[in-house]
Amino acid sequence: MPNNEKLKIGVDIGGTNLKFGIVNREGKILAKCSYKFDKTISSTEVVKGLGIEINKFLVTNKIDKKDISGIGIGCPGSIDSTKGICDYSNNLKFNNAPLVDLIEKTTGLKAKAANDANVACLGEARFGSGKNYQNIVFLTLGTGVGGGLVLNGKIYEGKDGKGAELGHSIIELNGRKCTCGRRGCLETYASATALIKDTKEAMKKHPESHLWNYVENDIDKVGAKTAFSVASEGDKTAIEVVNNFIYYLGEGILNFINIFKPDIVLLGGGVSYQGDSLINPLNEYIKKAHYGFGDSPKVSVAVASLGNDAGIIGASCLID
Repeated sequence: MPNNEKLKIGVDIGGTNLKFGIVNREGKILAKCSYKFDKTISSTEVVKGLGIEINKFLVTNKIDKKDISGIGIGCPGSIDSTKGICDYSNNLKFNNAPLVDLIEKTTGLKAKAANDANVACLGEARFGSGKNYQNIVFLTLGTGVGGGLVLNGKIYEGKDGKGAELGHSIIELNGRKCTCGRRGCLETYASATALIKDTKEAMKKHPESHLWNYVENDIDKVGAKTAFSVASEGDKTAIEVVNNFIYYLGEGILNFINIFKPDIVLLGGGVSYQGDSLINPLNEYIKKAHYGFGDSPKVSVAVASLGNDAGIIGASCLID
């Protein structure tokens, strides 16, 4: 480590895995750790366990705590970033979890917490695909649809850090039931979870589809990439699933473009790994719709570049 360089720790709390890493001031991860956690135990035990793992990791990698300026935590759900509390996370079953307090007491290091999509957006804005832009809409297409905003060069969190819940904007009135309790959220149509569900339903309706061959007749093997992979082979059922996904995601993105007029829309999360198979039809759809206004500034959709590291790098950016 360069002399006098302060390092940061970025934590990315996911639906099934906890990841954290040591990050330098250039946004480079020097070392990282990932492990599965038991979702049946309390949030207090999960977070205390995280602190213990961080302590052990620093010892193993011979890093002195005096060289760490702090720990940034990205967590899904409704996060009060001013108090460092996860008030509620429907996918993690966290309620009033004092993230910052527990981590600080367990590690002895200062900490800050924010919504996971917000910190991923911050990471992309500082070190990724958004580093040359002042206004960014960021969507993570994973278990749910997370949202992050950088407006005029600054992360926008809203009151108590609970804004930018773009995945819970309504895309279909009285539509599918969402885990948040509302109906018709974008998350229920444009997440990896929704894509997998739609693929399975289409397969049941069309036993002749090559989707069955792709998963070796085991519907439990269906993943977020299944429909995209089979659609590229010309399978009509798979193409219909993909087009339906593009339609809902495209309409959601058009809404955000018209509201925020960003410089760029970035997509992260598992579905974004489809690359051009996702991005090209999305951009074509948005172009065809003229953004709702014929003379509106054109906005491109692109894949976020930090991939699985966006959460760790972005969380580290919470620490000054």
